[in-house]
Parts: sequence; structure tokens; C-alpha cells
Amino acid sequence: MKKKSTRRSFIKKATLASATITAAPFIANASPYEQKLLLHRTYEKNTFAANDQIQLGLIGSGIQGIYDTTTALKIDGVKLVAVCDLYEGRLDRAKELWGGDLFTTRDYRKILERKDVDAVIVATPDHWHQKITIDALKAGKAVYCEKPMVQNFDEGHDIIKTAKMTSTICQVGSQGMASLGNEKAKKLYEDGAIGEIVMLDMYNDRYSAEGAWQYPIPPDANPNTIDFDTFLGKAPKTPYESKRFFRWRNYQDYGTGVAGDLFVHAFSTLNHIISSHGPNRALATGGLRYWNDGRDVPDVTITLYDYPKTDTHAAFNAAFRINFIAGSGGGGGFRLIGTEGELEVGQNSITLKRSKLGMTPGGYSLIAYTEETQQKIRQDYAQKQLETRASALDTGTTIWKAPQSYKGGHYDHFYNFFQAIRGKGKITQDATFGLRAAGAALLANESYFKKQPVQWNPTAMKLV
Repeated sequence: MKKKSTRRSFIKKATLASATITAAPFIANASPYEQKLLLHRTYEKNTFAANDQIQLGLIGSGIQGIYDTTTALKIDGVKLVAVCDLYEGRLDRAKELWGGDLFTTRDYRKILERKDVDAVIVATPDHWHQKITIDALKAGKAVYCEKPMVQNFDEGHDIIKTAKMTSTICQVGSQGMASLGNEKAKKLYEDGAIGEIVMLDMYNDRYSAEGAWQYPIPPDANPNTIDFDTFLGKAPKTPYESKRFFRWRNYQDYGTGVAGDLFVHAFSTLNHIISSHGPNRALATGGLRYWNDGRDVPDVTITLYDYPKTDTHAAFNAAFRINFIAGSGGGGGFRLIGTEGELEVGQNSITLKRSKLGMTPGGYSLIAYTEETQQKIRQDYAQKQLETRASALDTGTTIWKAPQSYKGGHYDHFYNFFQAIRGKGKITQDATFGLRAAGAALLANESYFKKQPVQWNPTAMKLV
């Protein structure tokens, strides 16, 4: 935090409305020590003529590409005109979803050549992100590139350079970045809700084959329906194998493992909330514990990160954990823990917990002394007034929730993207931010495969 905030000043600020996000009573009968408040967001309402549509192209019409495009098309003034994928079945699915007159191709360059395409979604395997993003920017197309922005550390600077050189919008797609949850968490943190941050605790547990990336392979998958050679791109040449195409996240040649796929979301949220450039050290461990299906990335991993002290936060540690065979059934969490409280952050809700810090000795440590000495010790601590009435009152739990009508963080991220294209706003995750999030995540892979700690300069965005 740039400015010290007291616990009491935070309490006064916590229920004040701002221009973009408000908090109002949610449940009237909440106890004095637990209150629930409602978050709210408003959107600019416009009607767009047919010639004022932002015309969109989708490059990579797989799972995430479809979810991205479906969300993008919910925003007024956006029209999908072209789709590219290397599997014929996905092109058929695109026409099934969005109309038979849709232009489809296996060659993404044909989309970039079209004069009627204003923006593209890049939702390909990770090893294609840099090439297609740079080509699209040079073609004058605004780019929404799925996370992680890059597969390797050294790829990001060229994207940043190209975005600046072309003055073209490039937003990285971590879906929760623009969510109500992130926005409120950032405000609470800056208001001093948790004091100085000391730890970040993130985990993602899964317990299904689908959750572990064993995606179904269609019965018509073969070298005729899939352009496997183009899929390989810069990756090592290998004979056709369907599961490499449909389950590419499981291979270092095409993806970035759990770190690039899941850690990157957490780093995007964390760096945004505390206005940080990221960690400077990482140490990872883990292994392939269950899903022995040919993959060469771990399905269980733990990575510890060091964040250095900056103007916006104290030095602190972050623990990231992924378990793809969690017998508990799965779940996840993201908690910022500070010297005065804890924030549990989700896209649609925020939970703030504040407790009283015990500063006086209790029976555990006093038991070693005589009754007379115990009494003197208690009197001495009472005179110091280490525990004030105010500190005891400023405790409890506050929950902020988005209403059921909230369109969601994914919608908000695309809304910001299209507003920026129209010159009415700014994106929340540009290429520089995207490299810092991806770079921090990739440190986990670097440490895991090298079996040693790794150092990173988060400002220069380079390995040390």
C-alpha cells in the first residue's frame, strides 16, 4: 500500500460507494460481527448500426475459444465473421453455433488478410500464441490473446514491442481480471483492510479425468480431418497422434503445464490487487502421481514464491498448489493474508476476516510461574494497554457478493476490450502485464525441471 491506512479508517471506507462499484445492504439480519453486502456494476448502453459493429475473428475454436467467443458475442455491437481451426469438426461446430454463412479456414493468415475483421481472439495451444499475436498486431487487428501470453520467457518482449510499434490493442485473457471480486479486493487492500500482506495462499484441487485434461477425442480424428503438421509449428516433429492434438496441455512441446494454465490466473489477480510486478524467486516441487497417460508435466505441484518489498506491498511469500488427483473431490481458494486480516477473493465474492491480535499472555505460558508472579505479570501487561477496546471492536467477517444478475468477470474482461477498441476505455491486462503474469507462472516450470530455485527480475521481466 502506498499510504498507511488504519483499521478504523478502513471500516469507514468499506461501505462507501464508488463510481464503478458499490456496496449496499444484502442481508438485513446479519449479526454485528458478520455483515453481508451486495456488489454492483453498471454498463454503458448503446445501440450500434450494422456498419458500426466490431467484426471479430476466432483463431482456435476449441474449448476455450468457444467459451471466449460465446461471451464476446453477448456484448452489444460485436459480430463474429470468421473462424480458424486445424480440425474440420471444430469448423463444422462453429457453423452449427454461429451460422452457416460464417467464413471458416484452416489457415489463420486468411483471417488476418480480411479487411472486415477488426479484432481476433487467439485461443490456440500456447506454443502458437506469440507468432499469431504478432502477426495479428502487424495486420492491424486488435488482439485478445488467451493466457498464458507466451510459452517461454523470451517470447514476451517481442509482443510488447510489436504492440507499442503498431499502437494496436493487445489484451491477455485471464477471465477474472476485470471481475467485481478483483475490483473490490483491490479497493479493500488499498484501504488497509488486511494491513501489510505477509502471505498469499492459492490452491486448485481437481478430481476428474476432464479436470486433469483427459479431453475426449472425436471418432473422426485422423490426419485427413486434422492439419497435424501445422499444429506442430515450431515444436519438434513427431508422427501424427490424436491425443497430442486434443490434449496438448499435457505436453511441454505445446503447453505450459499447470503453472501456465492455472497459476497465471492467480498471478494476474494478485499482481492487479496489490499493484505488483511479481515475485523475484521461486522453488517448485511435485510429480506425476496418477495420470500416467503419456503426459510429461506434473499432475501435483507446489511452488513457493518470494515477493520483494515495493512501494505498494511489504515483502511476502506466496504458496501455489495444484492437485489433479484430490480425493477430497476438488475445490480451490485464493487468500491474501495480512497483519490485520485476511481476504478470500473470488470473481463473484469477497470475504474479509479480521481478528483481534492477542498481545497478552494466557494460561499456557503463565503456568510456569507462581500465582503471585502471574498476578504481577498480568498487572504489568494491563498497564501497557497493548490490547485496546478499539482493536477488539474492529473484528468480524464481512462478505461482499455479486448479485445473481451479474454478467461475470469473463463478460467484463471482453467488455473492457471492446470499449478500448472504440476508444471509450482502457484494457486491464496489456502485454506487459501479461508477460509479468506468465513469467511468474513459468518460473514454476523452470524450477521444477531444473530441480533448483530460480531467480527473476519482475521489473525487467527476465531470468537472473
